[in-house]
Amino acid sequence: MKIKNVVCSAGRTGFFFDDQKAIKENAKLDGSSYVGNPVTPGFSKIRQAGESISVMFILEDGQVAYGDCAAVQYSGAAGRDPLFLAKDFIPIIESEIKDLLVGKEFNEFKGLAEMLDNYKTKSGKVLHTAIRYGITQAALDYVAKSQKKLMAQVIAKEYGLQVSNTIIPIFSQSGDDRYNNVDKMILKSSNVLPHALINNVEEKLGKNGEKLAEYLKWLTKRVGDLRANDSYKPILHIDVYGTMSTAFNDDNEKIADYIASLETLAKPFHLRIEGPVDVGNKDDQIVALADIRAKLEKRGSKVEIVADEWCNTLQDVIDFTDAKAGHMAQVKTPDLGGINNSIEAIIYCKKNNMGAYLGGTCNETERSAQICANIAMATTPTQTLAKPGMGVDEGFMIMYNEMNRILALKDVL
Repeated sequence: MKIKNVVCSAGRTGFFFDDQKAIKENAKLDGSSYVGNPVTPGFSKIRQAGESISVMFILEDGQVAYGDCAAVQYSGAAGRDPLFLAKDFIPIIESEIKDLLVGKEFNEFKGLAEMLDNYKTKSGKVLHTAIRYGITQAALDYVAKSQKKLMAQVIAKEYGLQVSNTIIPIFSQSGDDRYNNVDKMILKSSNVLPHALINNVEEKLGKNGEKLAEYLKWLTKRVGDLRANDSYKPILHIDVYGTMSTAFNDDNEKIADYIASLETLAKPFHLRIEGPVDVGNKDDQIVALADIRAKLEKRGSKVEIVADEWCNTLQDVIDFTDAKAGHMAQVKTPDLGGINNSIEAIIYCKKNNMGAYLGGTCNETERSAQICANIAMATTPTQTLAKPGMGVDEGFMIMYNEMNRILALKDVL
């Protein structure tokens, strides 16, 4: 089926763009905003409204296939592409990508996605990761609509996989409302929780880690108090955004000791710590996470370390996996550009004994989340993120419902 036209519309995301460096440097939260000046290039404020672009392929039979271009909350940080503003990038899609597609017919997702993901502009640059993310979503929807199949079925067929017979464990994120939102997660039986957004030493981790320790004590008790029965045992997954680097002066022995102490507080639940350190570059980050993993295993600890910062591309995921830099890698979908890269990353992690977390960001849209639910059901990662937003209910609903739709339809289509 030919693509008749390509149309773009500007949109909002489910959260905000935040200047991570300014926040780490102790910018103060003021309601839903931050007080202070931005320090990352491109930001006009420390927190500003998230933006997206819907890319819509008009098909010759009148159907519309679409995906949403979106970038992560902490754009411009840890080696990522710069701030993604719709007004800057719609002209690029309309002037270059449109001509690649209109009047043409494609029968395979993988080849089309790779072409779009590798495209270089007239100036010789690869497209912003957010554009690659959205246009390959639209490409998947286009092939699925052309073949009258689910997007998960298209992925499974082309990559030699099987669509899952159960939904993938959902990881809910709390944002800064890390107490009230936990209650929502427990009541909805979220499989993994709460993320907690520990992105500042002074206010959230504690100079010696004491504030996170107190929070973890509360969290463990809260799950025990609110759960319907003892069979509900969520995994406790805390993202600390590299703050342990600052608190413990990059001393991996002290960091490992501290993480091991958190494991005791988390019992009887399994604990994952995401991004314990951020040492400022990819190579040293790999060394640090591999060292912390080894030190924890030497101590007999079962805590899993999750790689996030500096693990942005498909090649990054491969490199972290090969070096055993952590026990799990977050496949942060917008950072990988084309969704074909996220698919390949999950497959690589699973083949090489690395936990696979199909993540992303609160700063996406309902459409990118739905398409990621299809990716999750086709690739069966260890867990997938409830997104977008930080309100729990909406992101959990979108991912849970989309995966259950796939379950209901996969054997009748």
